[in-house]
Amino acid sequence: MARLKTHDEALRLRLLHRAAATVFDRGTAALSLRTLAADVKTSTTAVYSLFGNKAGLLRNLYEEAARLFVARLAAIRPTDDPAGDVIRLGLVYREYAIANPHLYAILFSDRSVQCPSESESERPPEAIETYRPLVDAVRRGQQAGQFSSESDPEVIALSVWGTAHGLVSLVLSGNEPPGLAVADCYERALGVLVAGWRESEGKVQGFADVP
Repeated sequence: MARLKTHDEALRLRLLHRAAATVFDRGTAALSLRTLAADVKTSTTAVYSLFGNKAGLLRNLYEEAARLFVARLAAIRPTDDPAGDVIRLGLVYREYAIANPHLYAILFSDRSVQCPSESESERPPEAIETYRPLVDAVRRGQQAGQFSSESDPEVIALSVWGTAHGLVSLVLSGNEPPGLAVADCYERALGVLVAGWRESEGKVQGFADVP
C-alpha cells in the first residue's frame, strides 16, 4: 500500500491562508510557525517540511497571493478597446481585494512580507507580473490612439493603479464616508481618469497654469 502523503498541496494552501489571516490581523511579528501548525491541526514538522522556515513561509505567502491575482487579471482578455480593458482590469482589481482582503494586503500593503530581510531593497519579481497587464493595456491604448503617446505607459498605469488602490483601501479599512459607498463611484472614477489620459499632454499640463 502506498504511503499516505500528508504534506500535500491542500495542507500547504490551508497553512498559507491561515498565515495570511494572521499577518493581516496582527502583522508578521505575530506569525509563529508553532501556533500556525496548531491552528491548522498539523505538526510543526509539516510546516518546516513545506516551507523551510518563517522566511520561506512568507515568501510562499507572497507568491500565492500574486499567483491568484495574476490569474484573475488574465481572465480579462485583450479586446480592440484597450481603454475599456484598463477599466475592466480596475474592476477585477477591486473584486480580488474585496473577495481576498488578507491576500490583497500581502500584495499591496505589507512590505515586511515582500521583503522579510532588511537587506532586501527590491520588490520580488512576482510584483512585476501584478502590474504588467495594466501597463500592456495602456501601451496598446497608445498604439490605438486612445491614450497620450507623450507619457510613459508606466506613468499612466500608475495613475490608474493609485486611484484603484486608494478607493479600495477606503473600503477595506472601513473608512468610507457615512452614507457614501465607493462602489457607487468606482467605475466612473476610473472612466474619468482614463478619459483624462485621452487628452494631449499639452492640454493636461495646461491645468497647472490655472491660478
